[in-house]
Amino acid sequence: MGYSLMAIYHNKKIKISILALHLGYGGIEKAIATLANSLCDYYEVELSVCYKLYDKPAFFLDNRVHIHYLNYHLKPNKDSFLDAFHKKNVFKMFKEGIYSIKVLYYRRKKMIQYICNTNADIIISTRDLFNKWVSQYASNRILRIGWEHNHFHGDLKYAAKVFNSAKKLDYLVLVSKELQKYYANVLKKYKCQAVYIPNSIDEMPLTMAPLKNKKIVCVGRLSPEKGHMDLLKVYSMINEKYSKWTLDIVGDGSERKKLENYIKKNHLEKRVFLHGFQQKEFINKLLNEASIYLMTSYTESFGIVLVEAMSHGVPCVAFDSAEGATEIIKDGVNGFLIKNRDESAMVQKIEELIENRELRVKLGKQARDSVVEYSKEVVLKKWISLIKESGYYE
Repeated sequence: MGYSLMAIYHNKKIKISILALHLGYGGIEKAIATLANSLCDYYEVELSVCYKLYDKPAFFLDNRVHIHYLNYHLKPNKDSFLDAFHKKNVFKMFKEGIYSIKVLYYRRKKMIQYICNTNADIIISTRDLFNKWVSQYASNRILRIGWEHNHFHGDLKYAAKVFNSAKKLDYLVLVSKELQKYYANVLKKYKCQAVYIPNSIDEMPLTMAPLKNKKIVCVGRLSPEKGHMDLLKVYSMINEKYSKWTLDIVGDGSERKKLENYIKKNHLEKRVFLHGFQQKEFINKLLNEASIYLMTSYTESFGIVLVEAMSHGVPCVAFDSAEGATEIIKDGVNGFLIKNRDESAMVQKIEELIENRELRVKLGKQARDSVVEYSKEVVLKKWISLIKESGYYE
C-alpha cells in the first residue's frame, strides 16, 4: 500500500492502543477485531481490555495483536443483580451490589493506570467513558482518537455525553456520514475534529450467492432494539403464502426465550431456525446460501451485517429507522428501505423478491458493487491517512 515507511517513528514501529470494554460478542467488538487485524500489518497494536468474558475473544484476532486484560478475574454482574432483584432476594441483591461497586471501581482504576503509563503513541478509545479518561490522563505526546459507534437516535442527552467526552481529544471518528456532520457542527469551537470512517468487512467473498434457495437470513444480537419480534411477524405473513421459504436467525441475547415462544406458539419450528452465536465461517456459508437478507432494527449506527450480506450479492430489505441502513441501502437500486416500520410494505417488497429472481440478481449485483468502499483495504487507507495527516509522526 506504500505506507510502511510512515509507520516508523524514532526507529520503532508506531504503537497503537485500542481501549475496549470486552472482547465478547457485539458489533463494537467485531469492529475492534477487524481494525486491529488490519492495523497490525503496519503498526504495533495492543488491545487494552477491561474484562475477560471468555477463554478467547469472540472474533478472530491476528497473533500479532497483543491483548492486555486489566481486570482478569472481575466481570460485570448486571444479570446476577437483576435476577436477585426480580426474585426479591435481599441478601443476594446486597452481595451483588457490593460486587458491582468493586467491579466499577477497578474498571476505572485499572484503565486510568493504563492510560497514564502506556508507551503507546496513539490511543483509540471506543466508549465515551474512555474518551473522558483519555482526555484527562493521557500524555500530550499521544495522539488521542475517540471512535463512536452508537447513533444517539434523537437522544440529545446521549449526544451531549459523547460531545463532552470528546471535545478535548484530537479526533472523533464516526461510522456514519450523518453522525460526522452532526458532531462536526457541535465540535467546531474545539480542537477535536469529527471524521467519517466507516467500519469494514473482513474480506470480499470470491463468489456471489446464486440466489436460488428459498432462504431468508438475519444476523444480529437478540435484544429489543434489533426488532426480532417484528421480524417474526413479517415472516409469519410471508409464510402464509410462501411456506417453503425458511428463516435463519444468527445471534443470541435476552430476547431468545421470547422468540422461541413465538415460534412455538405459531408452529414455525420447521421454518424458523435460531442458530445462536456463530463464527464467521458459518455466517459466510449461510449468506452464500441465502436469497434475501432482512433487517428489522429500530436503530443501527452502521449495520456491518448489511454490508456483509451485500458483499455476497444478497439483496437486503430494512426498515429506515435503522439509520445506518439508510446510508448503505439505496432504495430500489441495491435493496429496499421501508419507511415508518410499515410491516405490510416490507412484506410486499419481500414478495416481489421471492417472485422475481431476476430482480434479486439485479439488486444483488448492484449491492455487491456498492460495498467496495467498505472493504478492508479502502477503510484501512482512511485510518492511515488520518494518522499521517495528524502531523504527530512526520
